[in-house]
Amino acid sequence: MKKKILIMIIILIILLTGFYFRFHKRQLIRSDEWLYNKDFDSSSSLFPTSALESTGTGFSFQSFDSIPMLEASVSSSAMDVIGKASSNNYLGFATGGAKTIENFRENIKNGFFPISTDITYNGLFYDYSFDTGFSRIQSNELFYPSYTTAISKDIISGEKEYYMSVGLNSNIKESDFVRPKLNLVVVLDNSGSMGSGFNSYYYDGTYNCNKYQSKMSIANNCVNTLIDQLNEDDRFGMVIFNSNAQIAKYLNEIGETNIESLKENILRIHDTGGTNFEDGYKKALEVFENLGTNNKNYQNRIIVITDAMPNDGDISSSSLMGMVEASAKEKIYTSFVGVGVDFNTELIEKLGTVEGANYFSVHNKEEFKTQMSDDFDLMVTPLVFDLNLNFESKDYELEAVYGTDIENNKKGNIMHVNTLFPSRRNDNDEVKGGIILLKLSKKNNSDNGKITLEVTYRDVSNEKHESNQTVVFEERENEYYDNTGIRKGIVLTRYANLLKDWILYERSSGKKEFLITENTGIFDVGYTEGKITRILGEHERTSVKLTVSDKYKELFKQMKDYIEVEKEVLRDDDLKQEIDILDKLIAERNTTNYEKENWFFDF
Repeated sequence: MKKKILIMIIILIILLTGFYFRFHKRQLIRSDEWLYNKDFDSSSSLFPTSALESTGTGFSFQSFDSIPMLEASVSSSAMDVIGKASSNNYLGFATGGAKTIENFRENIKNGFFPISTDITYNGLFYDYSFDTGFSRIQSNELFYPSYTTAISKDIISGEKEYYMSVGLNSNIKESDFVRPKLNLVVVLDNSGSMGSGFNSYYYDGTYNCNKYQSKMSIANNCVNTLIDQLNEDDRFGMVIFNSNAQIAKYLNEIGETNIESLKENILRIHDTGGTNFEDGYKKALEVFENLGTNNKNYQNRIIVITDAMPNDGDISSSSLMGMVEASAKEKIYTSFVGVGVDFNTELIEKLGTVEGANYFSVHNKEEFKTQMSDDFDLMVTPLVFDLNLNFESKDYELEAVYGTDIENNKKGNIMHVNTLFPSRRNDNDEVKGGIILLKLSKKNNSDNGKITLEVTYRDVSNEKHESNQTVVFEERENEYYDNTGIRKGIVLTRYANLLKDWILYERSSGKKEFLITENTGIFDVGYTEGKITRILGEHERTSVKLTVSDKYKELFKQMKDYIEVEKEVLRDDDLKQEIDILDKLIAERNTTNYEKENWFFDF
């Protein structure tokens, strides 16, 4: 009798346990329901003021205890997370910020005139792989730099120029790298401008939707591509914004999510209303607050998919920057995915300079899928922060820095980088985006100039590291390059400088201060600060017809000849894409009369 009772009790416990877990799973599924209501009243305020407090430059958290924090996954010498990967190669690093210049290339291919921020040095560098000088030095440090030097003559003036590259190396084997578990919130822009054709400008009023896919369609597919990169124990949440924002899905593990249903719902999202970027970002932070303290060993990232033309809410760059910076301090980092040829790189370039941030541009879903398959784990795992390089020499001084993730990357003889992300080596032991290029100016006639370089940085544990090294820059009569990495960096920097100068020259109605000559050589004008007269809103962008003056046609021909030679020397067929761009510009119609009525930038 006692035995029967015991058996019945055991059976009852099993049944109750099963019921509990089935009920608990139903609760999980219920919390994962698709919440987005396409017909919600966009004029109503959906953001509770109790969650966040507005400030002059963005927001501040009322309670830091409720915001999830990233636990350290990197020790002072190496990654603590171990897993399987495809190679025993050592990883390198690339800087944060821009990860492509496809928006620049697509504008030119479609006959539109780009703006200066469409082409960035770090975005251009990330399209290429570099010899970082890795074999020269071995170190136990998570990050360690290697230095190479070069003397190269300007291709226009023939003047001797001095360069040093900083190779971005790590001691992490690719086979030992596995990213931490991820809390990912996608913030999707479904404003009216997202309904325009992917290769057209919304504010031109000609959308080309019959010929090209809409930005909305591409963006929806991008979200589904990102979902495909997640593991069973990663969490995914989503916010959709136009004039106001709405939470479409709270964070929940992928393993507890009906992925097929989720993807179908995402593909049904359509464009409507204005663009309240501020509200969309705040809603994403509310999703993290809802997670509470259930965040052990998770990394946190917001990915905003947008054409970046906010026109509702607080649209000032300083306010939007304040939001992204404040969340970074709480270990919630941000990526941006720009869609469409009218993607506003001017705004996103600023936001992409924040610690832990980066951004991509998309011009077709197939290429984005390939890019995410290759780079997703790396792009969401920043490992090095607040990198400073102090440059000291009696013989040389630091003139310019190319390839970092911040606009003001040089202060005196100190170079600053906000963030380094891991980056893979190719079969030739070259790292994608793996260098920063320094241009030096010589102060005296010394033949053997010593340069002392001190590097400091923080890892994800907030532990500070520093190292010192002395490099002797040998003066030579002829050109020389320590390796192909620095040579390729010089080629790409000259190419970018020429194109930036051309943009400013054409947009300033041919002001001579932006014209490259035999006397000036190729110079770095940087991003010209000036009074900008705008007809549309601060971040709204119309097209300008592509034009090239005769003077710059000749300069482009010289640059093309130079790159064709360097392509063979460097054995890098990827340089053909830059030759194709120059061919397009050389073939463009001549112009001497500037159609100012179609231009909205007055320097």
